[in-house]
Amino acid sequence: MSGTGNGRPCTVPILMYHAVGASPAPAAWALSVTPDAFAAQLEVLAAGGFTPLTTAALGAAWRDGRPLPAKPVLITFDDGYEGVHRHALPALAAHGFAATVFVTTGWLRGPYDTGGALDTMLDWDQVRQLSAAGVEIGGHSHSHPQLDALGDARLRDEVLRCRQLITEEVGSAPQSFAHPYGYSSRRVRQTVRGLGFRQALAVRNTLAGRRQGPYALARLTVRRDTGTEEFARLVEGRGLGRAYARDRVLTKGYAVVRRSRQAARHCLPGE
Repeated sequence: MSGTGNGRPCTVPILMYHAVGASPAPAAWALSVTPDAFAAQLEVLAAGGFTPLTTAALGAAWRDGRPLPAKPVLITFDDGYEGVHRHALPALAAHGFAATVFVTTGWLRGPYDTGGALDTMLDWDQVRQLSAAGVEIGGHSHSHPQLDALGDARLRDEVLRCRQLITEEVGSAPQSFAHPYGYSSRRVRQTVRGLGFRQALAVRNTLAGRRQGPYALARLTVRRDTGTEEFARLVEGRGLGRAYARDRVLTKGYAVVRRSRQAARHCLPGE
């Protein structure tokens, strides 16, 4: 993590978690950390003098020029898995750590469930309990599609329905958004901004900085095989190229495939 000449950090590690559980479903295994590993990672943050912030707090600080703590970090969870309430919340509370949960509203258990979730999800009572405990609730679309591959109407509906349901169920409008799969485009970012979100997160597996823009801030993926020593290096911004080398190769390859598919789709009659 680097800083400016006045001692203020200009890059921030934003951690991207998904599920927290001892025995996740096979489809969620790789991106699910064990409760013990999560607790150990929080101990690393505490021992390293890090100050966890919500996504909204970081966005507001960078937007308004407010000072940040000496070693800020963001703890974020995507999708809305039940283990975040069962396992992560008590561990966060034990340290007094802030966090943000980005929920896919159509995957949560309850009246709006559209199916498709990879494992057991939060229900809306648990989402409200997380909010009441000080966890920021952000949006992650309604059904978790690749937003940049959608037409304008479906794109708007995915983002708007997510925002509306969170507002209705939690009692306050979400300020932060996370792009499903980390994919976005200028059109997606403009839609997210136009519907009232103040900041949004991507992936990219590098440290976040203001120059990335408030609607595509980078995050660091935390996996089941992320060991404690590797985690300590990641939050300090060390060894990122080595840790995520395979991801970057796969991302570049898949980006070519996705662009080819989108170009072919746009050439179809009526597109």
